Amino acid sequence: MRVDTQTDRRFRRARSQRRTRGAARWWLRMTRCVCLTGAVGAVVIGAYQAAPLLLRAPFLAVDDIVVRGNDQLLESEVLALVSGLFGENLLAVDLEAHRQRLVASPWLRDGTLRRILPSTVEVLVTERLPVAVARFADRLYLIDERGTVIDRHGPRFAEFDLPIIDGLATPDTQAAVVDPGRMALAAQVLEQLGPHPEVLDVISQIDVSDPYDAVVLLNDDPVLLHLGGDQFLERLRFYAELAPALRARVADIDYVDLRFGPRVYVGPVGHVAPARAGPRNQFVRAPAGVR
Repeated sequence: MRVDTQTDRRFRRARSQRRTRGAARWWLRMTRCVCLTGAVGAVVIGAYQAAPLLLRAPFLAVDDIVVRGNDQLLESEVLALVSGLFGENLLAVDLEAHRQRLVASPWLRDGTLRRILPSTVEVLVTERLPVAVARFADRLYLIDERGTVIDRHGPRFAEFDLPIIDGLATPDTQAAVVDPGRMALAAQVLEQLGPHPEVLDVISQIDVSDPYDAVVLLNDDPVLLHLGGDQFLERLRFYAELAPALRARVADIDYVDLRFGPRVYVGPVGHVAPARAGPRNQFVRAPAGVR
């Protein structure tokens, strides 16, 4: 039998070439993998060795603090709250700890600190908004809508034309500690009258000693107005319409109790107002058309 040796040899050589190419590819992959692993290792080792150097790098020491969002607080006052940042390493400094010191200020509702490479910290603050002046004993303090005591009132805050609120102190104390129930009544008065500045602007004082009865004193009017715990706007407007008729019938008015709808109880000067209006008060029915 005759065998074609050339054909047989070509067949064997073709198989040998495929194996060689496969081995070459495997070797190339292994080489790349080893090189990549070595590169990653070198980076990790380099970073590990460089970390202590970065934590001591002078160019990363905080040397500038940018303050944003302040209105009532001076920039110097905000910087004083976070002065411990200066000289700290920007990468290692505990910003949350400094934020807690920042928001400890009664003027600040919130604050955010942000790193800016290479050596700056941005401080963004949100201030509380005073809504009234609380009187404790003989001292006045700015308070926000939650009753948080912000600051002692003084000439610096003359721009705030706010009503004075009496009776906020926790019972049996005259310290600057706000009673939650009384503050809730005061906040309700301010909230209902807020959208009507023409009414709110004429209110001089609000007394919430009784957490169920807001007593209001208007500018240029010595009469104490008992408004109860709701419908403050309606009752104030009712009094404005009714006032001329009341003065015509009672010469010197001490208080007017508006808590009972069209029935209005008037207390003359020298008469002590009871907890609830009673038969000893002068009763005045609202004129026709006034409700």
